Amino acid sequence: MFKPLTLYIGLRYTRAKRRTQFISFITLTSVLGIALGVTALIAVLSVMNGFEAELRERILGMTAHTTISGRGGKLQNWQQLEQKIINRPHVEGAAPFVKGQVMVNAGRRVSGTLLRGVIPEFEPNVSEVANKMKAGHLSDLVAGKFGIILGAELANYLGVMPGDKITVITSQINSTPAGILPRLKRFTVVGIFQVGMYEYDRNMALIHIDDAKKLFRLGDAVNGLRLKLDDLFNAPQITQTLAHELYNEYSVSDWTKAHSNFFRAIKTEKRVMFIILLLIVAVAAFNIVSTLVMVVTDKRGDIAILKTQGLSNMSVMGIFIVLGGIIGIIGTALGTLGGVLLALNIETIIPAIESFFGVQFMAADVYYISDVPSKLVWADVYIIASISFTLSLVATLYPAWQASRVNPAEVLRYE
Repeated sequence: MFKPLTLYIGLRYTRAKRRTQFISFITLTSVLGIALGVTALIAVLSVMNGFEAELRERILGMTAHTTISGRGGKLQNWQQLEQKIINRPHVEGAAPFVKGQVMVNAGRRVSGTLLRGVIPEFEPNVSEVANKMKAGHLSDLVAGKFGIILGAELANYLGVMPGDKITVITSQINSTPAGILPRLKRFTVVGIFQVGMYEYDRNMALIHIDDAKKLFRLGDAVNGLRLKLDDLFNAPQITQTLAHELYNEYSVSDWTKAHSNFFRAIKTEKRVMFIILLLIVAVAAFNIVSTLVMVVTDKRGDIAILKTQGLSNMSVMGIFIVLGGIIGIIGTALGTLGGVLLALNIETIIPAIESFFGVQFMAADVYYISDVPSKLVWADVYIIASISFTLSLVATLYPAWQASRVNPAEVLRYE
């Protein structure tokens, strides 16, 4: 089918003559349509990959891979449990924690927040908060000093800075001669962290674990242990093994249970977006059908002459498959190049556009991430390019088959 003569004629038909300028224009639009569709598909999937990776990093930067909690919310003798599991396979770090929902008050501003009690020396073993300090240090949390580290958005809402005093109000109550009152405690702001995720920057505060025990009246107990694993994607299997080895004495959960619906929704959205944008590529690819139909109509005389000289039907089909394939190759190549360049530079392009027009596409108080990340996955590029080229070839089959059915006698009768 694809003899040198077939390839030569197919390539020759890509060059327009004066009377076929309109066909060339339609060919150009087909090429541009495929290129734009492929560019959009690669860029959008790269952005969605970037969002997924960024969200996972930020969420797991503050959320433990695995959490072991005591029955009834209290874990006694956590040091023994830590020594028991710290040398287990796949466990890289452990840290105890105390947590509770509280209200924080500064002046006339009040906000609900999650208060987490941590040991500053242990916390870097399971989270990245020590590397996300905007002011102060995690080591500034000292037992008995009642210092507190706030998320950047929470501190901004309360209007406080390191050195200021805030009041923490718990849901527990005190019985006094004046009646039943909520437990209050004054804390000094000693630091501010910013992980770049609004959920944590706005709704979390850290204190020393000993202060948290006093505040929530836990005595020597803690709420549980947070673990860091060597493979976060294998967390469900590792967690199940740990639960079995601990004889189900404790409540063991992993990060996939806490955020499974969230990441499942991202994957579903990515899949749907891929299908929608692929339809754009398909529409552009099938523009090749109209292009080749017009070429076949225009070249009926040429086809008839070639067939009278012995060119087979399969060779005639090959001519137009070559022509459509060239359109597909050029469009796919341009689209792939444009998509890769856009995906690699989108983190620079978007801020430049926002700065030029004075707008912000993603407000931090609305979206989890306020910038537009991008992660180019070459496997996606190969799949998109392959599908685009395949669709282009499929679009050539019907016009090529119609060309092979040209009857030389009927066409040349009036020539």
